[in-house]
Amino acid sequence: MDSKKVMSGLQIDLDSIPDQNTRIIIRHLLNVIETQAKEINQFREENQKLRDENNHLKGEQGQPKIRKQSQPSENISSENERKNRDNKQPGKHKKAKKKKLVIHKVERRVVDKSQLPADAVFKGYHSTVTQDIRIAPYNIRFDREVYYSSLLNKSIIASLPDGYDGDFAPGLKALILELHHQEEMTESAIHNFLTTHAIDISTASISRIVTDKQEFFHQEKSDIVSAGLQSTIHQQMDDTGARVNGKNHTMHILCNEYYTAYFTRKDKARLTIIDILSQGKVMFHFNESTYSLMEQMEISDKMLNKLKARNPKPVMNREEIEAFLKELLPILSIQQTNRQLILEASAIVGYQSRPDAIKVLLTDDAPQFKQITELLALCWVHDGRHYKKLSPIVPLHRTLLEMFLKQYWDYYHDLLQYKETPSATLAETLSLQFDTLFSTVTGYQYLDERIRKTKNKKDELLLVLQYPGLPLHNNASELGARKQARYRDISFHTVSEKGTEANDTFKTIIQTAKKLGVNSYRYLCERISNTLQMPSLAEMILNKANTG
Repeated sequence: MDSKKVMSGLQIDLDSIPDQNTRIIIRHLLNVIETQAKEINQFREENQKLRDENNHLKGEQGQPKIRKQSQPSENISSENERKNRDNKQPGKHKKAKKKKLVIHKVERRVVDKSQLPADAVFKGYHSTVTQDIRIAPYNIRFDREVYYSSLLNKSIIASLPDGYDGDFAPGLKALILELHHQEEMTESAIHNFLTTHAIDISTASISRIVTDKQEFFHQEKSDIVSAGLQSTIHQQMDDTGARVNGKNHTMHILCNEYYTAYFTRKDKARLTIIDILSQGKVMFHFNESTYSLMEQMEISDKMLNKLKARNPKPVMNREEIEAFLKELLPILSIQQTNRQLILEASAIVGYQSRPDAIKVLLTDDAPQFKQITELLALCWVHDGRHYKKLSPIVPLHRTLLEMFLKQYWDYYHDLLQYKETPSATLAETLSLQFDTLFSTVTGYQYLDERIRKTKNKKDELLLVLQYPGLPLHNNASELGARKQARYRDISFHTVSEKGTEANDTFKTIIQTAKKLGVNSYRYLCERISNTLQMPSLAEMILNKANTG
């Protein structure tokens, strides 16, 4: 019997039941039904996994994962709830449908005079613009003067322009980088494209252009991150999966409205986040703040006293603290937790003591992001997804969920309006409205639990009332993560450390250029040829931050 089908036909109006005890019992039974339906689904999934595991042990295959076309995947997006109202906000204008095009050629078309009637009179021209593109090789031969010096016993040859080393010019190199990192073409697809258009190049040459001798661009990435960290008091972070030489890694995305930067690391630990925010210059501080933080992290009193007795240096770099911990905790296999807590607490205090430490980090609710910065802001969209994941089978509960979600997104849009015209009075009103909304009791057990969890995050969700410039969601970093997700579709993994670093660097440059409205192909061309007519992306970030 399908409980969902049975329940869908029931229309229960609890308010119409006069007896209070009966209402309480029925409400309880409805919640029991929801709980049992949820547990049954979990048991089915676990049972299928056990069957598959049993079949694999027998050398057989498990159940294939084929999604039924008649059952669409779960939709937990809040796009419709947010965007329908976002589009009605004042100040939004439609863009012109077509830009004014540069005309490269004018061709006049004439009417066949023999087909004209006798009274036809010439009235001028009607212009029709069509767009076309030319893809063709453009090969340059450099005739370089050569002199021979018998005194020096060597030949002296005229130099090539910057960027023309090897067999390929800056324009072609920039195109390869653009096709790979922005258009997400594999190296073999780029090779097919270029050879189709008469470019004599090998896949090995394409691979070298993508990964080799990129020190200049690696420095550009570093400069972009430095400028981005200075540009606002807040930063956004997210992460997604990546693979390096067949092994699982994590790609971290750091961004704000001016830039997006990528970092592939072996893990997603808190120390890794601090390393990224510190640009690889993590320092470990030991003082009363450090010991207090260790107590909050629930390190044992015995371990804390042992640490204090060793009187660690107030400030250590990574090599120094590793040597110190080797003496303090010589048996790593049984002291890993204590070691991690000491490293994290001292690194957090060290980071927060930096003059350039960011004030606010906007993320989802993952544990690795907590305590690093002075303030943590949480994403409303991430929080809203938890409500969308509720899938009640009782019609009454579905109605209650829909009604609450409407109020949820109404409140979200009130916060958007506050960002446009912030005031202390309005901030106080919205704070009180939050308390009222998230004190709602519906009687639907799972919804009420979710509402209480949101209320417990009030400080993090309403940080925008103190800092109206904060985004309400973490979509910027999620969009950055989506770029990597699409890249995984065309390139299963990077093979070498050099290739991984190049992937991070060019994703950073191209996605930042896109945010700043810069033609990334032209920008790469200028950097490769060293013409540098455009300012660097780092300069543009700081200029926009200072004038915006």
